[in-house]
Amino acid sequence: MHLMNWIVPTALCLEILLLVYVAMIDIATRLIRNEICLVLALLGIAGHFASPMQIVESLIAATILFLLLLVIYQRGWMGGGDVKLLVALAIGLPLMGVIQLLTITALAGGVLAVVHLMMRRLPYPRLAPAGSSFARRVYAIERWRHLRHAPLPYGVAIACGGIWTIFSQGL
Repeated sequence: MHLMNWIVPTALCLEILLLVYVAMIDIATRLIRNEICLVLALLGIAGHFASPMQIVESLIAATILFLLLLVIYQRGWMGGGDVKLLVALAIGLPLMGVIQLLTITALAGGVLAVVHLMMRRLPYPRLAPAGSSFARRVYAIERWRHLRHAPLPYGVAIACGGIWTIFSQGL
């Protein structure tokens, strides 16, 4: 039991760090790597290794979520990486945790969409010169993406939902 007292907080902290990384990479590339989703799923299972019934409940909820998100993906309303990330996070959560993840992700996605709509009203920046701040470079790139109707980096919203859910589940 002493080992579990060490494993669970470590797994949760690693999940949070990976979600911050996912958000940054999704902003930069609009891609969510398979390996990160796999690690997040394994960490979710490791966090509940002492409770096999909770793992079974979690896998059932994640399977149902995957089937629902597959329909959404097939209609072009969500990217494949976003589906993988949500399902990977759901694997370590009880049913109420999955509902909380989806709720917070939807709210964060709404905020993200409003920010992106507001950015369309901002002036088009010139290319950020060498030595520009990180914020200026991100703004210039995101504004350029807006003009080309690029998708939202929804991994950011999923990461926010995941981090919120992890903290509320008992970090």
